[in-house]
Formats: sequence, structure tokens, C-alpha cells
Amino acid sequence: MCAGSLVLTGCTIGSGGAEEVQVAEAPPEPAAVIDLSVEDGSLDANPAEPVVLTASDGRLDSVVMRNPEGIQVQGEFNPDLTEWRTTEDLGYGRQYTLESTAADEAGLITQKNVTFSTLTPRIMTAAYLTTGQGSTVGIGQPVAVMFDEPIADRRAAQDNIHVRTEPEVEGAFYWVSNQEVRWRPAEYWAPGTTIDVHVDIYGEDLGGGMYGQEDARSDFQIGDAVISRVDDSTKQIVIERNGEVVKTMPTSMGKADTPTPNGTYVIGEKLASMVMDSSTYGVPVDSPEGYRTPVQYATRMSYSGIFVHAAPWSVWAQGSRNVSHGCLNVTTADAKWFYDNAKRGDIFEVTGTVGPTLPGWDGLGDWNVPWETWKAGNADAGTA
Repeated sequence: MCAGSLVLTGCTIGSGGAEEVQVAEAPPEPAAVIDLSVEDGSLDANPAEPVVLTASDGRLDSVVMRNPEGIQVQGEFNPDLTEWRTTEDLGYGRQYTLESTAADEAGLITQKNVTFSTLTPRIMTAAYLTTGQGSTVGIGQPVAVMFDEPIADRRAAQDNIHVRTEPEVEGAFYWVSNQEVRWRPAEYWAPGTTIDVHVDIYGEDLGGGMYGQEDARSDFQIGDAVISRVDDSTKQIVIERNGEVVKTMPTSMGKADTPTPNGTYVIGEKLASMVMDSSTYGVPVDSPEGYRTPVQYATRMSYSGIFVHAAPWSVWAQGSRNVSHGCLNVTTADAKWFYDNAKRGDIFEVTGTVGPTLPGWDGLGDWNVPWETWKAGNADAGTA
């Protein structure tokens, strides 16, 4: 009888009359084993996580992964050919095929093929950094990340924002709204500091099935220390650069019923010309306090609409009376000088007015939030 792993190939009668059996062993099984980080048929693979293949008891021989259009996905092997991983992000809601082989020491081939799909977000959000790549900003500039959708899980979003500074400084996050989070140090930046920001939200669930559309990054540096100060008792703007006074200009601030808020402002955008329209903050243009006025050389100090700008109509009051709707009126020549010399992130301090303090949620009032409050954070709060 021929049994077990032996195969009967023929039986003959030998010269001695005894039965002789010739047998052949079954082909050996390949020893190499291929393991993948995704399962065949998976429908929710994370597109931001690399697809990884590993070979044990052998080396990878070939790996070909393709997207739905048949284009090969880029990847790389490790030096000893026991691992391969993708080197590019995959797309959301896409199907991929992967064919791989590995060879053991005897040259026997193991093959493994899979088809899988990446997850499909319910909704996506993009992130934007207000500081441009390679820009130079002022000593008060916070790291500001804005999202185009309200964030349900602010902690998840915040945990995927990474801020690195040189030299290293203490800093913390604070949400000014459900669509904007900021990071700033305890004190004003030192000139020359470099900041590297990575917003790594691609493939991250930010709450309720919302995923990051793509990552964002910005590198910027801190320039000269420029601080402008105005006290209502003098109505003179005094501008210092690196501790030295470089310019003084008379101003007219907000009148008694529309006072300029006190506090520390951060310079934002600059507009060579714009139309100031009271209806943008709820005052009809045709009402007694309404207006729609073209202005030149407007430098923003707050989200709520406070600017330093040219106001030739109020030169008579500049330096002596407050007649504006909250902005800082200056001459056209002084407005142009400020426009030309101010940069995003410069500090502007207002004191002595009858107005309240500029709130931190105004967006450019970050430094009015006490450090202990800012440091404690509010990522887990319902709203900012």
C-alpha cells in the first residue's frame, strides 16, 4: 500500500519476486509569508496611513499597487527587501488593488493579492494659516489656523497641529471660535525667532465624520519689534522700533458713543483703499449713525473693523478731539507712512479711552486674554 505523503508511480515484480515501489515527494510549500497592514475587501482604510507589506522567511520580489485609473502608487522597499510601504497619501473613497510576491531561500514564490477601499468622509474641512510661507511678521503675531467648517472635536484638531520654534518658547493654544484656533507664547516673540507650523489633519476624524481635506504648513520668522502706543489723554500715536521712537502722529479716535476699545491689538491686513460701510456691523447706511465712506491706506487692527486710516475730513480734530466711529483717524501722509511701515503682527496698544477692552475673541485681541486663561486652553469647551 502506498500512503501518507508518498505517491504511487508504478509497481513491478523484481527478480526476487518481491514487490518494489518507486515514489516521489509532493512539491514543497513556499516558506515566505506576506503580511499586509490592510485586509482584503476592507472598505474603510485610512488614506493617510501608509500601506505596509512585510515578508517573513523570505524577501519581497515585486509589489505593484494601482489606483482606480490604473496608475501605480509610489512606494519603496527597505534595504533587505523584507518591507515595502507607500510613500504617497491615498485618496478618500477610492479603491486600490495590490499584487505582491515574495521568494524564500529556495526561490519558491509566495503570491498575495488584495483589493481594498479607503474611507469616505461625511464632510471635509480645509485649514488655512494666516502667516504666509517665508513671511516676516511682528512680535505679537500668533500662529492662527482657520478652518472652513465648524470643528466638532476641537481637541482632535488641536492635537494634530504642531508648532516648533527656534529658540524654544513656552506657548499654548486657544480657540477664538469653533473655526479658528491660535497659539501664542507667554510673552511677545523675540526678534529673529523662527516658527515652523504643521497642520496634520489629512485622514484625521475631527468629529462627526468630518475629515481634514489636506495638511497645511507654514514657516515664518519674527522681524523688528515694532510697538505703537496711543493714550487718549494725548491723542498722539507714538511708534517705536526696537525700543526707539521713529514716528509720532496726532489722531482722532472713537467718539463717546462709539469709543475705541482699550487693550493690545495685533496689526492684520493692509488695504490701499477700501469702502467703510456701517451696515457690515448692523448700522444701516441711511441711519443717523450710518456711513459708506471710501478711505485710503487702511491698516486693520481688529476683526470688528478698527483701522488706522487716512481721514482728511477730520484733520481739524486730530490730536485734540475724538470724532470717529472707532477707527484711528490720521492725515493721509501719516496713514501712508503707517501703511508702508507696519507689518502683520506688530503690536498696537490703546489706553485711556472710555471704551471697554478689546475682547480676545475679536481675533486680533489675543494679548488681552490673561496668560493663565490662555494657557489653560478651551479645546474641550462647547464654544469659544
